[in-house]
Amino acid sequence: MRFGLIANLRRVGAKEAVTAVVEWARRTKHELLLCDTLKAVVPDYAHFVKQADIASQVDILVSMGGDGTLLSTARSVGAAGTPILGINLGSLGFLTQLTPMQLEASLDAVAEGKYKIEERMLLKTVATGRYKLPVPYALNDIVFDRGPSTRLLDINLKVNGEDVVTYKADGLIIATPTGSTAYSLAVGGPIMHPKMDAMIAAPIAAFSLTTRPMIFSGDDVIELQLLTRNEEAHLTLDGQVGIAVKAGETVLISRGEYRVKLVAFPQNSYYRLLRNKLHWGIPPNYHT
Repeated sequence: MRFGLIANLRRVGAKEAVTAVVEWARRTKHELLLCDTLKAVVPDYAHFVKQADIASQVDILVSMGGDGTLLSTARSVGAAGTPILGINLGSLGFLTQLTPMQLEASLDAVAEGKYKIEERMLLKTVATGRYKLPVPYALNDIVFDRGPSTRLLDINLKVNGEDVVTYKADGLIIATPTGSTAYSLAVGGPIMHPKMDAMIAAPIAAFSLTTRPMIFSGDDVIELQLLTRNEEAHLTLDGQVGIAVKAGETVLISRGEYRVKLVAFPQNSYYRLLRNKLHWGIPPNYHT
């Protein structure tokens, strides 16, 4: 089996984790390609590939860092469909659930075929204004906000061509079920199981108390238009890729034509993840 490795070297313990993967590959005789950003860690290694090309050349792509690293990795995989194994070097980690202590055991399990694939819905974004997105896909969410401006935005939302609501708010989040535990959750959006096919529209600091998050079908097409005169909004995908949008310009959001594949293990339950990450069922005064 051929593995690929992408890692965020700014994370604590990243260099040690990269070295551990290289040593594991040498010991088990599995092929391993490293992203060329890792040359400083193992300069004597022979097989480096650019991040944009690595997914098409491996069977499993290991992403080490936080959830942001995995989101970036998912964009680099694109339509290649290479399964991603996430290793968490950060603090929270809803997408990168495994710890460095589980690294070698996880790699062994993958090599032995003892894993499953979870497919996650993507959002595709088409901006019809002056600027185009270099990569139009988001695994977590699409955020339409006011950026440095201090004015509220008027954002009109249509679904399949029908007017639904005009938000007066600091912004609007369109999230996938995967992204339901990210920014959308912070503004009061619902938690959705990541296997679902749906989209959440969650306003940010809405002016009206009757304006609540809504859930739309994954088959729907959402159209957003900035109505605020003489204003410019910011459109950001997964918090990493963005463009400016001017008044009158529209943004179309729909389900992506392919899905992200994440490596998971039978013993890892999504509900166990929620209990652990969100501390459900633990009294406020509980101390370990």
